[in-house]
Amino acid sequence: MSVTFAEKLARMPGYQAGVPTGQAPEAIASGGIAQLASNESPFPPYPKVVEAIAAAAGAMNRYPDPDATLLRRRIAERYETEPARVAVGNGSCEILLAAAEALCEPGAEILYSWPAFSMYPYLPALTGAREVRVPLGEGDVHDLDAMAAEVTAATQLVLVCNPNNPTGTHIPATEVAAFCERLPGHVTVILDEAYVEFQTHDDPDATVDLLADLANLVVLRTFSKIYGLAGLRVGYALGSPKFRAAIDAVRQPFSVNALAQAAGAEAILHQDDVTRRVESTIVERIRVEDGLSELGMATSDTHANFSWIDLGEAEEAAVVAGLAERQIAVRPGTPLGDPGHIRVSYGTAEENRRFLAGLGEILD
Repeated sequence: MSVTFAEKLARMPGYQAGVPTGQAPEAIASGGIAQLASNESPFPPYPKVVEAIAAAAGAMNRYPDPDATLLRRRIAERYETEPARVAVGNGSCEILLAAAEALCEPGAEILYSWPAFSMYPYLPALTGAREVRVPLGEGDVHDLDAMAAEVTAATQLVLVCNPNNPTGTHIPATEVAAFCERLPGHVTVILDEAYVEFQTHDDPDATVDLLADLANLVVLRTFSKIYGLAGLRVGYALGSPKFRAAIDAVRQPFSVNALAQAAGAEAILHQDDVTRRVESTIVERIRVEDGLSELGMATSDTHANFSWIDLGEAEEAAVVAGLAERQIAVRPGTPLGDPGHIRVSYGTAEENRRFLAGLGEILD
C-alpha cells in the first residue's frame, strides 16, 4: 500500500526562488555575488531596527505575541486607522494564501492578470477555485477593462499587483478606485503593493485613502522591500475588521515570529529613512534604465526596484547563464510567465555597473 496525497499537489506550480538553494548569504554580503534576482533591498535594516531585533533576541524562550499588538498598533498609527483593520502575516504571501482560504471554495473564481506575482497560481490550486487569467495590456500594464469584463457572480477574489511584479508597471490610484467601484459588492479586491513606495504616480498613501469609501478593497504591503527585512518575513494588510478576523481564523497561531514583530514595529517609525532609500533606488533605476537603452534593450515603464527587460533576439537561457558566470544573479522570464525576458533588481551602484557591463559583453 502506498500513501495517497491530495490531488491538489499536482496543481501546484512550484515556487522558484531567486536565490539558489544552499547559496551562502555571506557570499552575497561579501560582494562576490551580485544578487539581483529577488527584488531585495541592497541596504541592510536601519541601525535602530537591528537594535530592536537584538533587544528582543534574549526572550526567544517565549512564544511571540499572538495578536502582534505593538506591530499592529504602530502600523495603524502610521496610516491613521484602527488596529482592528490591520492584519499581519509571515510575509505578504501568507496573507494572500489565507485570504484565498477564507474567501474561496470549489466553484468560486480567482481573477488576476498575467504575468504577475508568481504566488498567485497557488491560490486556486490550494482552494479548488477556478483560475481566471487576463493578459496584461499594452505596455505590460493591467488591462482593468478586460479584468472587469471577466468578473462573474462566482468571482470572489480579484488580485491587482501594483506596481506589477515582474513588469514593474503601475496604475494610478484614481484608476484603481474607478475599477473597484465597477465591481459587484461580493468581490474582494486585493491591491498587492509590495513595491508601492518606489512608484512616482501618487503619494504612497493614496490607495490607503481609498479604503474609507471602498468596503471591498484590501491593501497589501510588506517590510521585505524598502525596509530591508526580507529575511524576517513580515507583511501586512489594511482592510476591514471582518477581513482581518477571517484570515486570522484560517492561519496557524504565532505566524509572525517575535523578531519580525520587533523589527517591523521599529521600522515603521523611520519614514525619513524610507524616503532616502526610495531616492537612492530611483537614482539607480535611472542609471540602469539608461544603460539598458544604450545597449538597445527595451524595458517596461518600471515604477519598482527592478527592470523587466525584453531580450529581443538574445536567448534568455544564454543571457542568464552568461551573467551567472560573471557572478551576477538575475531572474529568468520563463518561470515568471513571459519567456524572452529577464528581471533584474537594482543593487548598489557597483553591482549595477557590473550588471550593465556583463550584459553588454554577452550581447556583443
